[in-house]
Amino acid sequence: MFENLEPGAVWCHFEAILKIPRPSGGEEKIIRHLTEFAQARGLEWKKDKAGNLIIYKGATPGYEDRPAVILQGHVDMVCEKESGVVFDFENNPIEAYVSEGWVRARGTTLGADCGIGIAAMLAVLESEDIAHPPLEALFTVDEERGLTGAFGLEKSLLSGRTLINLDSEDEGELFTGCAGGIDTIAAFEYRRVKNPENLAFFRIDISGLAGGHSGDSIDRGPANSNKLLARLLHLLSHSMELYLSCFDGGNMRNAIPREAFAVFGAPLKSVVNLFEIYEEFEQSATEEFGEIEPDMSFTVCETPPVEYSIDPDTRRRLLDALMALPNGVIAMSPKMEGLVETSTNLASVKFAEGNRIEVTTSQRSSIESAKFYISRSVGAVFSLAGASVKHSDGYPGWNPNPDSHILEVTKSAYKRLFGVDPKVRAIHAGLECGLLLEKYPGMDMISFGPTLRGAHSPDESLEIASVERFRILLVEVLAAL
Repeated sequence: MFENLEPGAVWCHFEAILKIPRPSGGEEKIIRHLTEFAQARGLEWKKDKAGNLIIYKGATPGYEDRPAVILQGHVDMVCEKESGVVFDFENNPIEAYVSEGWVRARGTTLGADCGIGIAAMLAVLESEDIAHPPLEALFTVDEERGLTGAFGLEKSLLSGRTLINLDSEDEGELFTGCAGGIDTIAAFEYRRVKNPENLAFFRIDISGLAGGHSGDSIDRGPANSNKLLARLLHLLSHSMELYLSCFDGGNMRNAIPREAFAVFGAPLKSVVNLFEIYEEFEQSATEEFGEIEPDMSFTVCETPPVEYSIDPDTRRRLLDALMALPNGVIAMSPKMEGLVETSTNLASVKFAEGNRIEVTTSQRSSIESAKFYISRSVGAVFSLAGASVKHSDGYPGWNPNPDSHILEVTKSAYKRLFGVDPKVRAIHAGLECGLLLEKYPGMDMISFGPTLRGAHSPDESLEIASVERFRILLVEVLAAL
């Protein structure tokens, strides 16, 4: 598939990775692939109790007295697909293709986040002509669901004090800081109520939204399918009796939801009014988000009768909470132009077992106090609506180090190679660097990678030309260290 692409070794490993299912929490196959890779090349490896893998490689001649350097990336991928696409992420290989200078997947996420970083690590580990100090290649698990691999990393496995994270998505930009994050999850308990006679039942679908990574893409002001659907249902519920049987939207905690649907009943006498409200809302939503969401789609269709709905009180409290929730950018950084400081994302709404409706939200901030403030604000909305609330442990941010040696080395290498200065940035997305810094205080870190677009969505795309520049920079930095 990638035979004619350069660098050949990186693309070869990436193609092999695409064939291996690796959902978060199901990384056994990719870890097996990596251990077999190490064994075939006589490289020492260790695996900790959390499932993380470390492969060790000695220094090349002339670099034996240099301190060890850590290369790091995560092996799992976000599993999102377009509606109507049948795909089993636990068993099927990713179907990738090349188009106009980019690599994409057919109807699913590509998994270049962080598959291309893993491929670059493997290419360095197997190379016999790349100069480098002793290497410790750290492959972490379950990053996308909550960084549990990094949380559980055993402290005795790494000796290096310099770390290069390969999980960034903009070639030409060096990242020296990231936001911390926390999840706020609410649960509404409901009673099943038998629906009366003389109801018409409908299904409303919202689809075609851009979605994307809730850290990288939230500053674009994208529409959130859960918020849009809640707005429409809230309007309808204030104009007629509404019998809500299902609300389903979003999947991943760290992805902006692209799709949502609801099934509900309304009195026959209200059908004309229902369609008037629906059409007016569709028009207003298009005016509001049309420039950002050109592929946004609303559909409504009549469905067979549904026997039960949730009780009216829970329906009211749920829709009020979803309406009241803050969503999107909360504050921009006063220190770094263009950087989102604090945000929150209404990630998913699901009807769960046991007459429960679970709502998952995710908050991010580069300021710890602001992170906890926005998470408590979201939690307060749910509490006022009568839901039970819990917060995840969260993960810390990574504060930039103005005296970073690896930053100076990488900036100089980039200027030497490409004749221009790279941009030095912090990122609103969460990286594992913050957690690793907690476990190894004083570690000097940087993050860089090739150009990715649409991460955490089926629009995920990897720019081919940027992979070569990414690999050249990595090789130059290792030699310079």
